[in-house]
Amino acid sequence: MSLVCRSCDCPVLHSRHPVASFFHLFFRVSAIVVYLLCELLTNSFIACMVTIILLLSCDFWAVKNVTGRLMVGLRWWNQVDDDGRSHWVFEARKVSAQGGKTSSEAESRIFWLGLITCPMIWVIFAFSALFSFKVKWLAVVVMGVVLQGANLYGYIRCKVGSRKSLTSMATNYLGKQFLRQTMTTEEQAAS
Repeated sequence: MSLVCRSCDCPVLHSRHPVASFFHLFFRVSAIVVYLLCELLTNSFIACMVTIILLLSCDFWAVKNVTGRLMVGLRWWNQVDDDGRSHWVFEARKVSAQGGKTSSEAESRIFWLGLITCPMIWVIFAFSALFSFKVKWLAVVVMGVVLQGANLYGYIRCKVGSRKSLTSMATNYLGKQFLRQTMTTEEQAAS
């Protein structure tokens, strides 16, 4: 059963994990807001830096360990084997046998929108700090780029798999498109 808005009959987005969705965006947006308003509210660079880095760290942990798994069924981590070698593991939850989705479409949109948009904002802040010669803020902004960029990279690797999977995915997509185009052309010719 789908929920619809009473005024316009459009479908209402439904979230299975509203708390996870909230915190997925809360820490990210809070760090950006604190960065933008910090110089207006206080003269203490150290207090601003510590607050922003704490928010970014909470965001990194929450996205990596909680919201990625709950909202889109993806997770990644680093594992050290007995020989001391480090291995990165990228995992995607399999769709259930009944064909059910692991997360709602609304949660998926919220997750990917926050995951992609916020690191782009931090990159803009990095160029701004660099070109305005605010060197002390550049270190804070680099932390934002690195922490949020690491999560973005990890989840993209989870979503598309290894480079081999990406190549085979592209090949399969092009093959399907070619087959679909051929079938459509043959159907039109037969009509």
